[in-house]
Amino acid sequence: MPPPDLDLDRVVDWLLDGLAWEASVFHVGQYCGRWRASTAGRARASFHLVLAGRCWLHLPGRPPVALGPRDGVFLMRDVPHFLSPYEDAAIACGPLPMQPLGTSVDVGATGLACGFFAFGGPMRELVADAFPAALVLRADEAPMASAGALFDLMRDEARRVGSMPSSVMDRLTGLLFFYGLREVARGDAQVRGLWSLLRRPGFAPLVADLLQSPGRPWSVDDMAQRVHLSRAAFFRQFAAACGQPPLQFLLLLRMQIAARRLAQGEPIAQAAEAVGYASYAAFSRAFKRVMGAQPGAWQRRHTRAPALAAAAV
Repeated sequence: MPPPDLDLDRVVDWLLDGLAWEASVFHVGQYCGRWRASTAGRARASFHLVLAGRCWLHLPGRPPVALGPRDGVFLMRDVPHFLSPYEDAAIACGPLPMQPLGTSVDVGATGLACGFFAFGGPMRELVADAFPAALVLRADEAPMASAGALFDLMRDEARRVGSMPSSVMDRLTGLLFFYGLREVARGDAQVRGLWSLLRRPGFAPLVADLLQSPGRPWSVDDMAQRVHLSRAAFFRQFAAACGQPPLQFLLLLRMQIAARRLAQGEPIAQAAEAVGYASYAAFSRAFKRVMGAQPGAWQRRHTRAPALAAAAV
């Protein structure tokens, strides 16, 4: 049997990967003077990455947060906030044009990469919403201490393309985001819900078993026995942490697994059987309820292009 921490790592990676996110850098460069920057008010998850210099993060009702090079702010939900060069939020600042990030940052300036994230997938609410609304990850603390190379690559890319859109920058940002969230989910006290549940004895191995054998006819009693709890105690703890009863969670898990198989071009009947459905009609109803489309229609939209599939062989 794998050690519990290995089970947790595998489950965290799988669940985060299932978010199906997309990162887009809104602007990158440097601010000078009495500037103020914010991504609030757009009903989207967003981020601010400090590429050089220093600034302060201001959130209503919270003390100002000092930010330095390679610090990152990840706003999992749209919350009021702004960044400025001053600790005192009352100092008058305003939106100013962002200047290109040159080979060196001007004295007193702050280099930033700011943008947005979009989340998808049937488990989005369970996984993403279990993080705090605002996460501040420090360059000198886990998980960001080992991510300096990503910041360096982003800074080099910003100097190369200036204010032009860059798919490379988007990919680097997505990788940094995944890296940071993975480490936070594994051990940070800020997380709640599903992530905190997985760190309780027995729960990560249980979810690992569900992922390994999604076609097994799992019952609540089976799951409770796996974590050595009574049925009532297991159901209560699981539902309280996840906001979903265990069998509903299992349904979401199965449909996420089926969706991945369909995206790889697997026949619908085979994907259905892999997650415990012998009846196409029953699988189709469950899949549409969770994914919002019939399996065939979903597969046609999400299967990799033939050229990409051939390149992967």
